[in-house]
Amino acid sequence: MSDFVILTDSSADLGAELVQQLDVQVLPLSFILNQHTYRNYPDNREMDPHLFYEKLRAGEVATTAAVNVAEYVDAVEPLLQAGHDVLILAFSSGLSTTYNSSVIAAEELREKYPDRKVYTVDTLCASLGQGLLVYLAAQERARGKTIEEVRDWAEANKLHLCHQFTVDDLHFLKRGGRISATTAVLGSMLQIKPVLHVDDEGHLINIAKARGRQASLKALVDKMEQTAIDPAAQTVFISHGDCLEDAQAVAQMVKDRMGVKEVYLNHIGPVIGAHAGPGTVALFYVGTER
Repeated sequence: MSDFVILTDSSADLGAELVQQLDVQVLPLSFILNQHTYRNYPDNREMDPHLFYEKLRAGEVATTAAVNVAEYVDAVEPLLQAGHDVLILAFSSGLSTTYNSSVIAAEELREKYPDRKVYTVDTLCASLGQGLLVYLAAQERARGKTIEEVRDWAEANKLHLCHQFTVDDLHFLKRGGRISATTAVLGSMLQIKPVLHVDDEGHLINIAKARGRQASLKALVDKMEQTAIDPAAQTVFISHGDCLEDAQAVAQMVKDRMGVKEVYLNHIGPVIGAHAGPGTVALFYVGTER
């Protein structure tokens, strides 16, 4: 068995049980509500996701903070001291400075521990897209691949991790500067739901509009049907902003339309959810292109 640790951050939205099964480590990111800072752990020990989204629905504003260099050093250094090499799979540089912090920390630690290996990959992914890349990388490690081989596999395959998602409340995209105030007001009045993805630079991009919630959910699956590679053989990941029934409806569609057998569902954590809002549904799979 390859003896190295895969470390990611909590924007990957992996649940505690899957984290344990994969034998990966997760560095918690932070979010702020009512001037109180919380850490986003996979087991949600500091705030339950449903409560978080209820607070957003009630009008509270959440902000987020990227992992800084010192936090990465604090997480990785004990692993190196214990004799492990470390592969970091970091949140998209197109959405956060978290990856940049990991690069600086890795450089510092390689100088301090020249006999150990520390690599960091800009996943250009978010939420369970990042989680799916971590999941697949852990499988590569389980097959006995070296840390360099898994790093190179992640680099070669990350742009095949397709992200399709839709939001229910345009207010959150407006606040984040993704859409204009006029678009938000008109879209809300007309029940226009944007369909977005994460592009090859790791940025959120609006790719389509759907009239009504059900049409927007169907649009996610339509896109997957067009681009997925051998979908019936994949494990598909779906994350949601406290709207489990809609996520389950998307899961059923991919099973019915493409013969998908395995689907993993989890909440969108507060780090992503603060910007996407309640009612977001996101679909992740391996495809020909993003």
